[in-house]
Amino acid sequence: MKSLFLPSAFTVLHTAWSASWIVPGAVWYDTTGKKIDAHGGGVVQRGSTWYWIGYSASDNQTPLMYQSTDLVNWENLGKQAPSVTGMWRPKFASPNGSSFWLYGQQDRNALSLSSSQFVGGYSQKAKGLLPPNKYSYSDTGMFYDKTTNIWYLLTSADHNTVQINKINSDGSIGSLASSLTKGAYEAPGILESDGVYFLIVSGKTGYRANANQAFWSTSLAGPWTGPADIAPAAEKTYNSQNTYEFVVKGTQATTHIYMGDAWDSKGTAASNYVWLPVAVDAKNRKVTLQYHAMWKVDAATGVVSYPATRKRYTAAGAEVSGGWGLVAKTKRCFPGDDVDCHVAAAASNTRQQQHQRKPMVHRLRTGDEMTFRNVTGLGLGASSSGYEWVSVLYTVNDADAGEAYIKVNGEHQGVPVNLTEYNSRAGHHHTVPVRLRLDAGDLNTITLGAVGTEGFEMEVEGLELYHEDE
Repeated sequence: MKSLFLPSAFTVLHTAWSASWIVPGAVWYDTTGKKIDAHGGGVVQRGSTWYWIGYSASDNQTPLMYQSTDLVNWENLGKQAPSVTGMWRPKFASPNGSSFWLYGQQDRNALSLSSSQFVGGYSQKAKGLLPPNKYSYSDTGMFYDKTTNIWYLLTSADHNTVQINKINSDGSIGSLASSLTKGAYEAPGILESDGVYFLIVSGKTGYRANANQAFWSTSLAGPWTGPADIAPAAEKTYNSQNTYEFVVKGTQATTHIYMGDAWDSKGTAASNYVWLPVAVDAKNRKVTLQYHAMWKVDAATGVVSYPATRKRYTAAGAEVSGGWGLVAKTKRCFPGDDVDCHVAAAASNTRQQQHQRKPMVHRLRTGDEMTFRNVTGLGLGASSSGYEWVSVLYTVNDADAGEAYIKVNGEHQGVPVNLTEYNSRAGHHHTVPVRLRLDAGDLNTITLGAVGTEGFEMEVEGLELYHEDE
């Protein structure tokens, strides 16, 4: 199918970059405008600063670290062990409080690196199979139990056993705390709430997303009960795979965050990230990902917020070349849409409000295009290279059979770019935010088109522009 799609034409200026929102599946950039390259990673907090460690898919799986004070804008701190390559899914731990460690998988073995400083200077300390049975393994997870001040290494052994091993104060991998042997699972992570531990795992499907699941226990020693889906099964964890869970304990709220990798078909540097807040119901032993197309968490208060729409452009106001014309559709809500959407959807099905509530969409097939004119740009300037968030409101009948492309005035001289180059959630969700470079004023033009196999079609409802400074 990919041979039908358009080549990538999206490049970013390497200049100062400022981000406003966490956007699952979108391409994320560091503060210099370079794509963030920290896959299979984890996030830890030290003081008011957050540190993200992951492996560089573009540089032989060497561990890279980024830092942030707001969990949105990330500064690249560089390679943490320049001579180490092939280290998959690195995770941070500090088992004695005075030295700092990275643990990851290398050649199916547990590789540990240590440094006397938090940033940089990591070198190999040990490499070997997992105790107590000398197992090889694939994916690395990490959990810090605040009640005991103990770090635990989480691994998915090659024989389908998820292990939880204590990390000793000297950094060595210690005794087995518990294990899970209820299926072919990998990519383990743990979050804890009110004395209940939730072990989140992925199925073994390579780089293809699946429905990640959770087990629970009131002790890290187990036994583990489950599994239960953490998101609607059909969403395949919003096209991501678990890598880590962390918590923002703020002055007003405590927010658990799911970190996922949105892999491409080969796990390359083109892969993106899906971070989402997690609703934790310890009483009923349930965790649920809360999908939002755009969101952020205040690192000080812990409060989650979402952007406000600045302007909306409907399909009825667009110029169309080809297509099937405007069609009224019953208001639909998608996973993660807020309560107002569901209220409006219910109202749209009442006879007296049907006409007002039903949105109008254009149906496009391969070769069709629609153009929105007089789009108002903010002209954000050098702080974000002039890019701002625009959501494309559309659905497709088969995301594997084709996709949407976009053309913007003044960018790539009108060269069409697949929306999946901007956001891997394109085609999988109704609201698809993409970062576009718009000129200040009302003279911007945005064109959408469809490309795919026979029978592929997309329904476009419109565009939304957001306030960038909230």
